Amino acid sequence: MLTLFLLIMDMYMNIVDFPTNTSNWSLVFHKVSQTSVELWAGTLFGTLRKPRLARLIICLGDSEISRQDITLEQWKRPFRRLSQRFYDTRLVSGLQSGQNYKVDFYQRLEGDDHQGLDQWQLLRSGTFSTLPSKLPSNKNKAFTVALSSCFYEHRDCGQAARAFKGLHERGAESVKPDIKFMVGDQVYLDIGLDSLSPLTNEIRQRVAEDYAKHWQALGSMLSRGGTWMLPDDHEYWNDYPFYDSLLPTLFMLKLKKIRNTWLGVSRDGVLNVQQSNKVDTFEIGNDLSFCVADLRSYRSKTQFIDKQGFKKMINWAQGLTKPGVLVIPQVLLTEKNELERNLLSFRKQYSQLITAMASSGHDIVVMSGDVHFGRVAQVKMGANGGRLIEVVSSPMSNLTGLNSLAANKAKTKPKQFPDPNAINIPGFEPQTVHYHKYFNVQTKKGFLFSAYWKERTREHFMTVSFHKNVDSVGMSVQAWRIRQQDSSRLPVKDFKQAFTFDLK
Repeated sequence: MLTLFLLIMDMYMNIVDFPTNTSNWSLVFHKVSQTSVELWAGTLFGTLRKPRLARLIICLGDSEISRQDITLEQWKRPFRRLSQRFYDTRLVSGLQSGQNYKVDFYQRLEGDDHQGLDQWQLLRSGTFSTLPSKLPSNKNKAFTVALSSCFYEHRDCGQAARAFKGLHERGAESVKPDIKFMVGDQVYLDIGLDSLSPLTNEIRQRVAEDYAKHWQALGSMLSRGGTWMLPDDHEYWNDYPFYDSLLPTLFMLKLKKIRNTWLGVSRDGVLNVQQSNKVDTFEIGNDLSFCVADLRSYRSKTQFIDKQGFKKMINWAQGLTKPGVLVIPQVLLTEKNELERNLLSFRKQYSQLITAMASSGHDIVVMSGDVHFGRVAQVKMGANGGRLIEVVSSPMSNLTGLNSLAANKAKTKPKQFPDPNAINIPGFEPQTVHYHKYFNVQTKKGFLFSAYWKERTREHFMTVSFHKNVDSVGMSVQAWRIRQQDSSRLPVKDFKQAFTFDLK
Protein backbone atom coordinates (compact mmCIF):
# COMPACT_ATOMS: atom_id res chain seq x y z
CA MET A 1 0.00 0.00 0.00
CA LEU A 2 2.85 2.35 0.90
CA THR A 3 4.59 1.52 -2.37
CA LEU A 4 1.44 2.39 -4.33
CA PHE A 5 1.13 5.70 -2.47
CA LEU A 6 4.76 6.59 -3.20
CA LEU A 7 4.28 5.68 -6.86
CA ILE A 8 1.25 7.98 -7.14
CA MET A 9 3.14 10.80 -5.40
CA ASP A 10 6.11 10.31 -7.73
CA MET A 11 3.84 10.50 -10.76
CA TYR A 12 2.11 13.60 -9.37
CA MET A 13 5.40 15.37 -8.70
CA ASN A 14 6.35 14.80 -12.31
CA ILE A 15 3.20 16.24 -13.88
CA VAL A 16 2.67 19.25 -11.64
CA ASP A 17 3.27 22.54 -13.43
CA PHE A 18 6.39 24.46 -12.46
CA PRO A 19 7.14 28.02 -13.48
CA THR A 20 9.35 28.26 -16.53
CA ASN A 21 10.40 30.92 -18.98
CA THR A 22 8.57 30.31 -22.24
CA SER A 23 10.35 32.92 -24.35
CA ASN A 24 11.21 31.87 -27.88
CA TRP A 25 14.21 34.23 -27.83
CA SER A 26 17.64 33.39 -26.43
CA LEU A 27 20.41 35.53 -24.98
CA VAL A 28 23.60 33.70 -23.99
CA PHE A 29 26.95 34.98 -22.70
CA HIS A 30 29.86 32.93 -23.96
CA LYS A 31 33.45 32.91 -22.75
CA VAL A 32 33.84 36.08 -20.72
CA SER A 33 37.32 37.39 -19.96
CA GLN A 34 38.56 40.22 -17.75
CA THR A 35 37.77 42.74 -20.51
CA SER A 36 35.36 41.11 -22.98
CA VAL A 37 32.29 38.95 -23.57
CA GLU A 38 30.84 37.07 -26.52
CA LEU A 39 27.11 37.74 -26.87
CA TRP A 40 24.80 35.23 -28.61
CA ALA A 41 21.32 36.54 -29.48
CA GLY A 42 18.55 35.09 -31.64
CA THR A 43 16.02 32.28 -31.75
CA LEU A 44 16.15 28.53 -32.31
CA PHE A 45 12.44 28.33 -33.10
CA GLY A 46 11.41 28.17 -36.74
CA THR A 47 8.26 30.31 -36.46
CA LEU A 48 9.72 33.78 -35.82
CA ARG A 49 10.57 36.46 -38.35
CA LYS A 50 13.98 38.10 -38.54
CA PRO A 51 13.87 41.62 -37.14
CA ARG A 52 14.90 44.26 -39.65
CA LEU A 53 16.75 45.88 -36.79
CA ALA A 54 17.65 44.45 -33.37
CA ARG A 55 19.75 45.99 -30.65
CA LEU A 56 21.88 44.81 -27.73
CA ILE A 57 22.44 47.41 -25.01
CA ILE A 58 25.15 46.68 -22.43
CA CYS A 59 25.05 48.64 -19.16
CA LEU A 60 27.29 48.93 -16.13
CA GLY A 61 25.07 50.17 -13.35
CA ASP A 62 22.98 52.99 -14.82
CA SER A 63 25.52 53.79 -17.55
CA GLU A 64 25.23 52.46 -21.10
CA ILE A 65 28.70 51.36 -22.18
CA SER A 66 27.97 49.69 -25.54
CA ARG A 67 25.20 49.53 -28.14
CA GLN A 68 25.28 46.78 -30.77
CA ASP A 69 22.85 46.96 -33.70
CA ILE A 70 21.99 43.82 -35.68
CA THR A 71 20.65 44.50 -39.17
CA LEU A 72 18.58 42.14 -41.31
CA GLU A 73 21.50 40.92 -43.42
CA GLN A 74 23.68 40.18 -40.37
CA TRP A 75 21.54 37.34 -39.02
CA LYS A 76 23.12 33.90 -39.51
CA ARG A 77 21.64 30.41 -39.69
CA PRO A 78 22.58 28.07 -36.83
CA PHE A 79 21.80 25.05 -39.04
CA ARG A 80 23.05 25.34 -42.60
CA ARG A 81 20.37 23.32 -44.39
CA LEU A 82 17.42 24.93 -42.58
CA SER A 83 16.15 28.34 -43.63
CA GLN A 84 14.36 29.04 -40.33
CA ARG A 85 16.03 30.09 -37.06
CA PHE A 86 18.67 32.79 -36.82
CA TYR A 87 21.29 34.26 -34.52
CA ASP A 88 24.13 36.73 -34.31
CA THR A 89 27.24 36.89 -32.14
CA ARG A 90 29.05 39.98 -30.95
CA LEU A 91 32.39 40.32 -29.20
CA VAL A 92 32.23 43.29 -26.86
CA SER A 93 35.62 44.50 -25.61
CA GLY A 94 36.89 47.28 -23.38
CA LEU A 95 35.07 46.05 -20.26
CA GLN A 96 36.30 46.33 -16.68
CA SER A 97 37.42 43.24 -14.76
CA GLY A 98 35.31 41.84 -11.96
CA GLN A 99 32.22 43.91 -12.81
CA ASN A 100 28.57 42.90 -13.22
CA TYR A 101 26.96 43.98 -16.49
CA LYS A 102 23.38 43.94 -17.72
CA VAL A 103 22.36 43.27 -21.34
CA ASP A 104 18.98 44.02 -22.95
CA PHE A 105 18.03 42.47 -26.30
CA TYR A 106 15.47 44.52 -28.30
CA GLN A 107 13.84 44.43 -31.69
CA ARG A 108 12.49 47.53 -33.42
CA LEU A 109 8.80 47.30 -34.10
CA GLU A 110 7.75 47.74 -37.70
CA GLY A 111 4.73 49.69 -38.88
CA ASP A 112 3.54 53.19 -39.66
CA ASP A 113 5.58 55.65 -37.68
CA HIS A 114 3.68 58.84 -38.48
CA GLN A 115 4.80 60.42 -35.21
CA GLY A 116 8.48 59.82 -35.91
CA LEU A 117 8.95 57.80 -32.70
CA ASP A 118 11.10 54.70 -32.39
CA GLN A 119 9.24 51.80 -30.77
CA TRP A 120 11.22 48.90 -29.37
CA GLN A 121 10.18 45.55 -27.89
CA LEU A 122 12.31 43.99 -25.16
CA LEU A 123 12.93 40.36 -26.12
CA ARG A 124 15.31 39.19 -23.40
CA SER A 125 17.48 40.51 -20.57
CA GLY A 126 20.44 39.01 -18.78
CA THR A 127 23.48 39.68 -16.62
CA PHE A 128 27.10 38.53 -16.59
CA SER A 129 30.27 39.25 -14.64
CA THR A 130 33.70 39.74 -16.17
CA LEU A 131 36.52 37.64 -14.75
CA PRO A 132 38.39 39.14 -11.79
CA SER A 133 42.03 40.16 -12.15
CA LYS A 134 42.87 37.97 -9.15
CA LEU A 135 41.09 35.70 -6.71
CA PRO A 136 39.40 37.40 -3.75
CA SER A 137 41.14 36.88 -0.41
CA ASN A 138 37.82 36.74 1.42
CA LYS A 139 36.16 33.31 1.14
CA ASN A 140 32.79 34.93 1.75
CA LYS A 141 33.17 36.72 -1.59
CA ALA A 142 34.71 33.87 -3.55
CA PHE A 143 35.04 33.44 -7.32
CA THR A 144 32.50 30.71 -8.07
CA VAL A 145 32.09 28.32 -10.98
CA ALA A 146 28.85 26.40 -11.57
CA LEU A 147 29.27 22.88 -12.99
CA SER A 148 26.55 20.84 -14.70
CA SER A 149 25.90 18.17 -17.33
CA CYS A 150 23.21 15.90 -18.74
CA PHE A 151 19.98 17.81 -19.27
CA TYR A 152 16.91 16.00 -20.62
CA GLU A 153 14.13 18.53 -21.13
CA HIS A 154 11.13 16.16 -21.00
CA ARG A 155 10.23 16.36 -17.27
CA ASP A 156 12.30 19.35 -16.23
CA CYS A 157 9.54 21.98 -16.63
CA GLY A 158 11.99 24.84 -16.09
CA GLN A 159 13.19 23.62 -12.69
CA ALA A 160 16.91 23.60 -13.53
CA ALA A 161 16.82 27.19 -14.78
CA ARG A 162 14.70 28.27 -11.80
CA ALA A 163 17.16 26.76 -9.31
CA PHE A 164 20.15 28.36 -10.99
CA LYS A 165 18.38 31.71 -11.28
CA GLY A 166 17.54 31.67 -7.57
CA LEU A 167 21.12 30.96 -6.51
CA HIS A 168 22.51 33.49 -8.99
CA GLU A 169 20.20 36.29 -7.89
CA ARG A 170 19.72 35.64 -4.16
CA GLY A 171 22.46 33.23 -3.12
CA ALA A 172 25.28 34.14 -0.75
CA GLU A 173 28.30 35.83 -2.34
CA SER A 174 30.38 32.78 -1.41
CA VAL A 175 28.36 30.51 -3.74
CA LYS A 176 26.75 32.83 -6.29
CA PRO A 177 28.00 31.58 -9.70
CA ASP A 178 30.20 34.01 -11.64
CA ILE A 179 30.66 31.68 -14.63
CA LYS A 180 29.46 28.21 -15.53
CA PHE A 181 30.80 25.12 -17.24
CA MET A 182 28.17 22.96 -18.94
CA VAL A 183 30.21 19.86 -19.68
CA GLY A 184 28.12 17.76 -22.01
CA ASP A 185 24.77 16.31 -22.98
CA GLN A 186 23.04 19.70 -22.92
CA VAL A 187 20.72 18.01 -25.44
CA TYR A 188 19.83 14.37 -26.09
CA LEU A 189 19.58 14.17 -29.87
CA ASP A 190 19.46 10.37 -30.04
CA ILE A 191 16.51 9.75 -27.69
CA GLY A 192 13.19 8.71 -29.22
CA LEU A 193 11.86 6.60 -32.06
CA ASP A 194 11.91 9.58 -34.43
CA SER A 195 15.66 8.98 -34.71
CA LEU A 196 14.72 6.06 -36.98
CA SER A 197 13.48 8.40 -39.71
CA PRO A 198 15.00 7.69 -43.16
CA LEU A 199 14.28 11.27 -44.29
CA THR A 200 17.24 13.61 -44.04
CA ASN A 201 15.14 16.75 -43.66
CA GLU A 202 13.24 15.18 -40.75
CA ILE A 203 16.56 14.51 -39.04
CA ARG A 204 17.60 18.15 -39.42
CA GLN A 205 14.25 19.42 -38.18
CA ARG A 206 14.27 17.09 -35.17
CA VAL A 207 17.76 18.18 -34.09
CA ALA A 208 16.86 21.86 -34.46
CA GLU A 209 13.63 21.39 -32.49
CA ASP A 210 15.47 19.56 -29.71
CA TYR A 211 17.84 22.49 -29.35
CA ALA A 212 14.93 24.96 -29.37
CA LYS A 213 13.08 23.14 -26.56
CA HIS A 214 16.18 22.63 -24.43
CA TRP A 215 17.39 26.23 -24.82
CA GLN A 216 13.92 27.52 -23.96
CA ALA A 217 13.84 25.44 -20.77
CA LEU A 218 17.36 26.56 -19.85
CA GLY A 219 16.76 30.20 -20.81
CA SER A 220 17.00 31.73 -17.33
CA MET A 221 20.26 29.86 -16.77
CA LEU A 222 21.86 30.71 -20.11
CA SER A 223 21.14 34.43 -19.65
CA ARG A 224 22.96 34.59 -16.30
CA GLY A 225 26.74 34.48 -16.20
CA GLY A 226 29.43 33.62 -18.71
CA THR A 227 29.22 30.13 -20.19
CA TRP A 228 31.60 27.53 -21.57
CA MET A 229 29.85 24.55 -23.18
CA LEU A 230 31.46 21.23 -24.00
CA PRO A 231 29.68 18.57 -26.04
CA ASP A 232 29.58 14.94 -25.05
CA ASP A 233 28.19 12.07 -27.05
CA HIS A 234 24.47 12.95 -26.94
CA GLU A 235 25.12 16.23 -28.72
CA TYR A 236 25.84 13.79 -31.55
CA TRP A 237 24.78 10.21 -30.74
CA ASN A 238 25.57 7.58 -28.13
CA ASP A 239 29.32 6.76 -28.09
CA TYR A 240 30.08 9.22 -30.91
CA PRO A 241 31.95 9.09 -33.28
CA PHE A 242 31.44 5.33 -33.29
CA TYR A 243 28.25 3.81 -34.63
CA ASP A 244 28.58 0.14 -33.69
CA SER A 245 26.05 0.51 -30.86
CA LEU A 246 23.33 -2.13 -30.50
CA LEU A 247 20.73 0.47 -29.48
CA PRO A 248 17.76 0.06 -31.86
CA THR A 249 17.20 3.81 -32.14
CA LEU A 250 20.66 4.20 -33.68
CA PHE A 251 20.29 1.56 -36.41
CA MET A 252 19.76 4.21 -39.08
CA LEU A 253 23.33 5.38 -38.52
CA LYS A 254 24.48 2.32 -40.46
CA LEU A 255 23.34 4.20 -43.58
CA LYS A 256 26.05 6.61 -44.70
CA LYS A 257 23.60 9.21 -46.02
CA ILE A 258 21.70 9.30 -42.71
CA ARG A 259 24.91 9.32 -40.68
CA ASN A 260 26.40 12.22 -42.65
CA THR A 261 23.19 14.23 -42.32
CA TRP A 262 23.00 13.60 -38.59
CA LEU A 263 26.66 14.48 -38.15
CA GLY A 264 26.34 17.70 -40.16
CA VAL A 265 23.38 19.12 -38.27
CA SER A 266 24.65 18.05 -34.84
CA ARG A 267 28.04 19.60 -35.55
CA ASP A 268 26.24 22.84 -36.49
CA GLY A 269 24.60 22.76 -33.07
CA VAL A 270 27.92 22.31 -31.27
CA LEU A 271 29.76 25.00 -33.22
CA ASN A 272 27.02 27.58 -33.84
CA VAL A 273 24.68 27.19 -30.85
CA GLN A 274 26.92 25.90 -28.09
CA GLN A 275 29.89 27.84 -29.51
CA SER A 276 32.26 25.10 -28.35
CA ASN A 277 35.97 25.51 -29.06
CA LYS A 278 38.49 22.70 -29.22
CA VAL A 279 40.61 23.96 -26.30
CA ASP A 280 40.27 27.22 -24.34
CA THR A 281 42.65 28.41 -21.63
CA PHE A 282 42.46 31.42 -19.33
CA GLU A 283 43.99 32.68 -16.09
CA ILE A 284 42.76 34.33 -12.93
CA GLY A 285 45.84 36.46 -12.28
CA ASN A 286 48.70 34.50 -10.73
CA ASP A 287 46.29 32.38 -8.69
CA LEU A 288 44.51 29.86 -10.91
CA SER A 289 44.76 28.52 -14.47
CA PHE A 290 41.88 26.98 -16.48
CA CYS A 291 41.86 24.64 -19.47
CA VAL A 292 38.53 23.75 -21.10
CA ALA A 293 38.86 20.91 -23.63
CA ASP A 294 36.39 19.24 -26.01
CA LEU A 295 37.38 15.56 -25.81
CA ARG A 296 34.44 14.36 -27.90
CA SER A 297 34.15 16.20 -31.22
CA TYR A 298 37.63 15.35 -32.53
CA ARG A 299 37.85 11.68 -31.57
CA SER A 300 39.17 8.93 -33.79
CA LYS A 301 39.85 5.24 -33.24
CA THR A 302 43.10 6.02 -31.42
CA GLN A 303 42.69 9.44 -29.77
CA PHE A 304 40.15 11.44 -27.76
CA ILE A 305 41.30 14.73 -29.32
CA ASP A 306 43.37 15.54 -32.39
CA LYS A 307 47.10 16.27 -32.23
CA GLN A 308 46.70 20.05 -32.32
CA GLY A 309 44.27 20.12 -29.40
CA PHE A 310 46.24 17.53 -27.43
CA LYS A 311 49.46 19.51 -27.77
CA LYS A 312 47.72 22.58 -26.35
CA MET A 313 46.44 20.53 -23.38
CA ILE A 314 49.89 19.04 -22.72
CA ASN A 315 51.61 22.43 -22.93
CA TRP A 316 49.07 23.85 -20.48
CA ALA A 317 49.59 21.04 -17.96
CA GLN A 318 53.38 21.05 -18.19
CA GLY A 319 53.57 24.83 -17.95
CA LEU A 320 51.54 25.22 -14.78
CA THR A 321 53.03 27.64 -12.25
CA LYS A 322 49.91 27.66 -10.08
CA PRO A 323 47.00 25.28 -9.34
CA GLY A 324 45.03 24.26 -12.42
CA VAL A 325 41.45 23.44 -13.35
CA LEU A 326 40.88 21.02 -16.23
CA VAL A 327 37.32 20.99 -17.57
CA ILE A 328 36.43 17.92 -19.69
CA PRO A 329 33.24 16.04 -20.65
CA GLN A 330 34.25 12.60 -19.26
CA VAL A 331 35.83 11.59 -15.96
CA LEU A 332 39.50 10.67 -15.50
CA LEU A 333 38.91 8.45 -12.45
CA THR A 334 37.29 5.58 -14.27
CA GLU A 335 37.50 1.89 -15.04
CA LYS A 336 37.66 0.49 -18.54
CA ASN A 337 34.21 0.24 -20.11
CA GLU A 338 33.68 -2.64 -22.50
CA LEU A 339 30.35 -1.31 -23.82
CA GLU A 340 31.16 2.35 -24.54
CA ARG A 341 34.44 4.19 -24.96
CA ASN A 342 35.68 6.41 -22.16
CA LEU A 343 39.01 8.21 -21.80
CA LEU A 344 40.75 4.99 -20.77
CA SER A 345 39.88 3.56 -24.19
CA PHE A 346 42.56 5.84 -25.64
CA ARG A 347 45.52 4.58 -23.60
CA LYS A 348 48.36 6.48 -25.25
CA GLN A 349 46.79 9.91 -24.85
CA TYR A 350 45.42 9.00 -21.41
CA SER A 351 48.93 8.08 -20.22
CA GLN A 352 50.53 11.17 -21.74
CA LEU A 353 47.89 13.49 -20.28
CA ILE A 354 48.22 12.10 -16.74
CA THR A 355 52.02 12.24 -16.95
CA ALA A 356 51.85 15.87 -18.07
CA MET A 357 49.36 16.76 -15.32
CA ALA A 358 51.70 15.34 -12.68
CA SER A 359 54.84 17.02 -14.03
CA SER A 360 54.45 20.48 -12.47
CA GLY A 361 53.75 19.28 -8.94
CA HIS A 362 50.75 21.61 -8.71
CA ASP A 363 47.27 20.41 -7.74
CA ILE A 364 44.76 20.06 -10.56
CA VAL A 365 40.97 20.09 -10.18
CA VAL A 366 39.18 18.07 -12.85
CA MET A 367 35.60 19.19 -13.48
CA SER A 368 33.46 16.74 -15.42
CA GLY A 369 30.06 15.10 -15.84
CA ASP A 370 28.48 12.47 -18.15
CA VAL A 371 28.16 9.56 -15.72
CA HIS A 372 24.74 10.38 -14.15
CA PHE A 373 26.12 10.70 -10.65
CA GLY A 374 27.68 13.44 -8.53
CA ARG A 375 30.91 12.83 -6.66
CA VAL A 376 34.05 14.36 -5.18
CA ALA A 377 37.26 12.27 -5.04
CA GLN A 378 40.98 12.91 -4.60
CA VAL A 379 44.24 11.09 -5.17
CA LYS A 380 47.98 11.77 -5.16
CA MET A 381 49.30 12.37 -8.64
CA GLY A 382 52.87 11.33 -9.48
CA ALA A 383 56.11 11.84 -7.56
CA ASN A 384 56.25 15.65 -7.63
CA GLY A 385 53.67 16.26 -4.92
CA GLY A 386 50.65 17.18 -7.02
CA ARG A 387 47.14 16.00 -6.23
CA LEU A 388 44.12 15.37 -8.44
CA ILE A 389 40.72 16.45 -7.12
CA GLU A 390 37.88 15.32 -9.37
CA VAL A 391 34.48 17.00 -9.12
CA VAL A 392 31.71 15.30 -11.10
CA SER A 393 28.23 16.78 -11.56
CA SER A 394 25.54 14.81 -13.42
CA PRO A 395 22.63 15.01 -14.19
CA MET A 396 20.68 18.28 -14.27
CA SER A 397 17.59 16.41 -15.47
CA ASN A 398 17.24 12.62 -15.59
CA LEU A 399 16.10 10.58 -18.55
CA THR A 400 12.54 9.26 -18.37
CA GLY A 401 10.63 6.09 -19.25
CA LEU A 402 12.62 3.19 -20.66
CA ASN A 403 15.65 5.44 -21.02
CA SER A 404 15.59 6.05 -17.26
CA LEU A 405 17.34 2.68 -16.89
CA ALA A 406 20.50 4.64 -17.75
CA ALA A 407 20.37 6.21 -14.27
CA ASN A 408 23.30 5.74 -11.92
CA LYS A 409 24.61 6.40 -8.41
CA ALA A 410 28.09 7.38 -7.25
CA LYS A 411 30.80 4.77 -7.76
CA THR A 412 33.89 4.20 -5.63
CA LYS A 413 35.99 2.63 -8.35
CA PRO A 414 38.73 2.43 -9.45
CA LYS A 415 40.32 1.82 -6.06
CA GLN A 416 43.67 3.04 -7.41
CA PHE A 417 44.68 5.64 -9.97
CA PRO A 418 45.83 5.02 -12.61
CA ASP A 419 43.81 1.80 -12.51
CA PRO A 420 46.42 -1.03 -12.54
CA ASN A 421 43.80 -3.40 -13.98
CA ALA A 422 43.46 -1.25 -17.09
CA ILE A 423 46.72 0.60 -17.73
CA ASN A 424 50.39 0.73 -16.79
CA ILE A 425 52.12 4.11 -16.99
CA PRO A 426 55.92 3.83 -16.69
CA GLY A 427 57.26 5.64 -13.64
CA PHE A 428 53.76 6.32 -12.36
CA GLU A 429 52.97 4.35 -9.20
CA PRO A 430 49.19 3.76 -8.71
CA GLN A 431 47.82 5.55 -5.65
CA THR A 432 44.76 4.89 -3.50
CA VAL A 433 41.78 7.02 -4.47
CA HIS A 434 39.89 8.66 -1.62
CA TYR A 435 36.15 8.76 -2.26
CA HIS A 436 34.33 10.95 0.23
CA LYS A 437 31.01 9.26 1.01
CA TYR A 438 29.59 12.49 2.45
CA PHE A 439 30.20 14.14 -0.91
CA ASN A 440 28.30 11.75 -3.13
CA VAL A 441 25.09 13.34 -4.38
CA GLN A 442 22.17 11.42 -2.90
CA THR A 443 19.78 9.24 -4.86
CA LYS A 444 16.04 8.78 -5.16
CA LYS A 445 14.17 5.52 -5.64
CA GLY A 446 12.41 4.72 -8.87
CA PHE A 447 9.17 2.82 -9.55
CA LEU A 448 8.25 0.60 -12.45
CA PHE A 449 5.81 2.27 -14.90
CA SER A 450 6.49 5.72 -13.43
CA ALA A 451 8.58 8.30 -15.29
CA TYR A 452 11.66 6.92 -13.53
CA TRP A 453 12.06 3.15 -13.38
CA LYS A 454 15.35 2.91 -11.54
CA GLU A 455 17.05 4.46 -8.52
CA ARG A 456 18.70 7.61 -9.76
CA THR A 457 20.96 10.44 -8.63
CA ARG A 458 18.98 13.51 -7.69
CA GLU A 459 18.95 16.28 -10.28
CA HIS A 460 21.57 18.85 -9.33
CA PHE A 461 24.31 21.22 -10.32
CA MET A 462 27.41 22.05 -8.31
CA THR A 463 29.27 25.19 -7.36
CA VAL A 464 33.04 25.26 -6.92
CA SER A 465 34.23 28.42 -5.15
CA PHE A 466 37.82 29.68 -5.03
CA HIS A 467 39.55 32.24 -2.82
CA LYS A 468 43.16 33.17 -2.18
CA ASN A 469 44.91 32.13 1.03
CA VAL A 470 48.43 33.24 1.95
CA ASP A 471 50.18 30.20 0.44
CA SER A 472 47.36 28.32 -1.24
CA VAL A 473 44.02 28.58 -3.03
CA GLY A 474 41.01 27.64 -0.95
CA MET A 475 38.34 25.58 -2.72
CA SER A 476 34.79 24.82 -1.58
CA VAL A 477 32.35 22.46 -3.37
CA GLN A 478 28.59 22.24 -2.84
CA ALA A 479 25.85 20.36 -4.73
CA TRP A 480 22.41 21.97 -5.15
CA ARG A 481 19.23 19.95 -5.59
CA ILE A 482 17.32 21.32 -8.52
CA ARG A 483 13.88 19.95 -7.59
CA GLN A 484 13.84 20.96 -3.92
CA GLN A 485 13.72 24.44 -2.41
CA ASP A 486 14.39 25.68 1.12
CA SER A 487 12.36 28.28 3.01
CA SER A 488 14.18 31.07 1.12
CA ARG A 489 13.18 29.47 -2.19
CA LEU A 490 16.79 28.61 -2.93
CA PRO A 491 17.81 25.13 -4.09
CA VAL A 492 18.47 22.76 -1.21
CA LYS A 493 22.09 21.86 -0.44
CA ASP A 494 22.82 18.18 -0.98
CA PHE A 495 26.03 18.15 1.11
CA LYS A 496 25.46 18.87 4.80
CA GLN A 497 28.77 20.69 4.80
CA ALA A 498 30.72 21.85 1.76
CA PHE A 499 33.77 19.89 0.65
CA THR A 500 36.82 22.09 1.28
CA PHE A 501 40.40 21.76 0.09
CA ASP A 502 43.56 23.87 -0.11
CA LEU A 503 45.18 23.81 -3.55
CA LYS A 504 48.91 24.30 -3.99
